Amino acid sequence: MKMFMRKSKLAPLTAVLTTAMLLGAATAAQAQQDKGHPGQVTPAEQAFQGAPSPLAKEPMYQATNPKAPPMTQAEFDRARQIYFERCAGCHGVLRKGATGKALTPDLTVPKGTDYLKVFIGYGSPAGMPNWLTSGDFDEKTVDLMARYIQHDAPTPPEYSLEDMEKTRKEYVPVAQRPKKKMNNYNISNIFSVTLRDSGEVALIDGDTKEIINIVKTGYAVHISRLSASGRYLYVIGRDARLNLIDLWMEKPDNVAEMKIGLEARSVETSKFKGWEDKIAIAGTYWPPQFVLMDGDTLKPRKIVSTRGMTVDGEYHPEPRVAAIVASHQKPEFLVNAKETGKIWMVDYTDLENLKTTQINSAKFLHDGGFDSTRRYFLTAANASDKIAVVDTKTSKLAALIPVGKIPHPGRGANFKHPNFGPVWATSGLGDESIAIIGTDPAKNKANAWKVVQSLKGQGGGSLFIKTHPKSTNLWVDTTLNPDPKISQSVAVFDIRDLNKAPQIIDIAACAKLDDDGAKRVVQPEYNQKGDEVWFSVWSAMNKKSAIVIVDDKTRTCKTVLNDKRLVTPTGKFNVYNTMHDVY
Repeated sequence: MKMFMRKSKLAPLTAVLTTAMLLGAATAAQAQQDKGHPGQVTPAEQAFQGAPSPLAKEPMYQATNPKAPPMTQAEFDRARQIYFERCAGCHGVLRKGATGKALTPDLTVPKGTDYLKVFIGYGSPAGMPNWLTSGDFDEKTVDLMARYIQHDAPTPPEYSLEDMEKTRKEYVPVAQRPKKKMNNYNISNIFSVTLRDSGEVALIDGDTKEIINIVKTGYAVHISRLSASGRYLYVIGRDARLNLIDLWMEKPDNVAEMKIGLEARSVETSKFKGWEDKIAIAGTYWPPQFVLMDGDTLKPRKIVSTRGMTVDGEYHPEPRVAAIVASHQKPEFLVNAKETGKIWMVDYTDLENLKTTQINSAKFLHDGGFDSTRRYFLTAANASDKIAVVDTKTSKLAALIPVGKIPHPGRGANFKHPNFGPVWATSGLGDESIAIIGTDPAKNKANAWKVVQSLKGQGGGSLFIKTHPKSTNLWVDTTLNPDPKISQSVAVFDIRDLNKAPQIIDIAACAKLDDDGAKRVVQPEYNQKGDEVWFSVWSAMNKKSAIVIVDDKTRTCKTVLNDKRLVTPTGKFNVYNTMHDVY
């Protein structure tokens, strides 16, 4: 109970939740089986059903579900926005589930408002964030969201080529852009750092550690991607705002932007020889589709819907587009349709007469990366607890590999195992296991496409794993683990002897932040040389955050970046490593 008692200032809700936990101990096993989401409840827990009564003068939201707790229209509108910003990524716009459980009223209403508060407020080892104790939500917001998810999910509008074009802006037309690099920065070692809650990215000089520019972007930028030439940086926010940044400018900044929908996660550019910088592609969570664009202006050219049948033969109305990568073998993009479990191979040589191939894998597809040869794409089907492997040379599925619970590799980690040859590794949200998969069917066929070793990390809640060709370290975060000691530290393994226990490093302590922020440590990212690892120490918007730079050889804290402009830093993308798929 230590975790519950340390937040004594949250007395009203803590009292309810602590009582609910004590009375509901018998349900713990079921809750764990449900990967941290609501399981069966005891009669005592069911007694806590009363949501706060709205003010009499407030306009009421006209619920389509009569069993849902009451909400005012203002409450519903606010909750809908919060859900979009914080929850839809895991649970889906229509709340049908993916990485997170489905949150449809038939499942949530029987649990009751106060029971749902427990999981929203305190999270779970399986990856549900502890929204209350982290400081991201207050008690009223937890109550608001517990009531909201008992209502039917509203269906957002569609988004057309015309809608996109209306939002497109060219701040600097192509003809007016630099003809050559106009600054003295070592562009290859620039980091694009997501400032999640301020709707910005920080461009940081990896050599001097100075901030080059804070660039206005969409909300909670999910990824940054580089054009094949390394000149253009593409960043996409969860609000589907796509920004194009020219790194050749004297002070790198936006040259174009466009909204491609209402919610998004992915962007990529053409890399095949002869097509460098020509075509860009971005995918949306809503509407479920992807769009192909001109690489230098973002002018939209072609929309493709991903709605259709799943690998199980059922129709799905919301197959969200997750990871997109550019093939190095052909002029093709690989597009993950999350809910259907299908990987699209999109030939971008003729946008007018677009050719696509759909490869069946497993649900629910999320993120992934290439093996060290850049031929095979390994991607997590996280709700199926599998890694799918696509041979981009033959455009066929090479393997479906069972791994631990809810794999979440980011782009994964490539290295040479002392016993099994070339491998790729993934950690996960659902348990402490780290799967090491053989990736060399040519010279190490016996080890190819199977888990050759499973490591034990700190626990569930891991988002990213990383190494570098010049390193002997394998770094694993546990960002979403509800135990602060775990979420604020990282595990580092010695690749030369993976039977040794990992060293645990308290990254948050290195930051020396003097407040009570969550200080979650997220996403190890190497510099170009491979001798530094950058970590984000991520707290709430009203708390202090930082970036901690660790010396990879000594595993000691080297530098702390705590500029007040670094608001909720999360993802970091080194230009060279991102451009060349080094991970």
